[in-house]
Amino acid sequence: MPGRFSSLMRPRWWALLLLLAVILLVGYRHWDDRLHFWFKQQQSSSAEQQASIWLPGYRAVLQGKPVQGLEDDELSGLTYSAASNTLFSVTGKNPQLVELTLDGQVIRRIHLLGFSNPEGVEMLSDGRLAVIDERKRTLTTFKLDALTRSLEFADLASFDLGFATAGNKGFEGIAWDSRNERVLLGKERGPLGLFSLPFPGEDGAAGALQPLPTGHLFLRDISSLSYDARTGHALVLSDESRLLLEVDARGEPVSFISLSGGFNGLHRGIKQAEGVTMDAEGNIYIVSEPNLFYVLSKLPPADLPKDD
Repeated sequence: MPGRFSSLMRPRWWALLLLLAVILLVGYRHWDDRLHFWFKQQQSSSAEQQASIWLPGYRAVLQGKPVQGLEDDELSGLTYSAASNTLFSVTGKNPQLVELTLDGQVIRRIHLLGFSNPEGVEMLSDGRLAVIDERKRTLTTFKLDALTRSLEFADLASFDLGFATAGNKGFEGIAWDSRNERVLLGKERGPLGLFSLPFPGEDGAAGALQPLPTGHLFLRDISSLSYDARTGHALVLSDESRLLLEVDARGEPVSFISLSGGFNGLHRGIKQAEGVTMDAEGNIYIVSEPNLFYVLSKLPPADLPKDD
């Protein structure tokens, strides 16, 4: 009996009890799916973990750092540029494209004239960037140079994403699938969904928007996407669920982490997470309202805390 009791008191079980408490507190609608997958995740083999991004292996190494100079606006969306080794995000109230260092310092701000509500940004091939305007329901592509300080919507190639009645529940997530030369798009909710769009050309021409399988996504919304060419998997960020989910090419969950405080090295929960991306080294970056910056890095298994 004492042995059985002590085994139940192991840190892993304390973590499970804490997770259950968080689920109950936030009224999570997919608690049964999430709990089921948590148990499944514990049984994953080393080979399965090495073939994936494997989010449980990540820990917060920089958390809640305020992004200075954007007090009148809020960052949304995030992408990594390998060419400049910097990050890009957008703001919605006063539409801007913001370039950041990998530790969250603002390098420059580019005014997005004629844009309405930019929510997502992604680095495409050939050095082009794409911005999703949720209110206009458009995907706009362009190139930057070192002197660019403003861009005019009317002068840029744009693609109509449809869903005219989506309102403020349209597309927010965008990721570049370099393996298949296509854009991946995440519709926030009402209902949420994943879509693909063949790579837009210089004139904005693109193929038809295609729905993708979403598998068993235990999410309440989609606020951002990122794609990992090494594994062919995508990261799906959910603000309302406080969750970061890894999915495979079929849209099936592979791994996940909670963004609540006490998990994966987070001292406090990440509230209103609005953007996620990965760099060339596999580090994960997240921005949340009001302009807080996070970095998660993967630790070798031997260095992972035993109480997580």
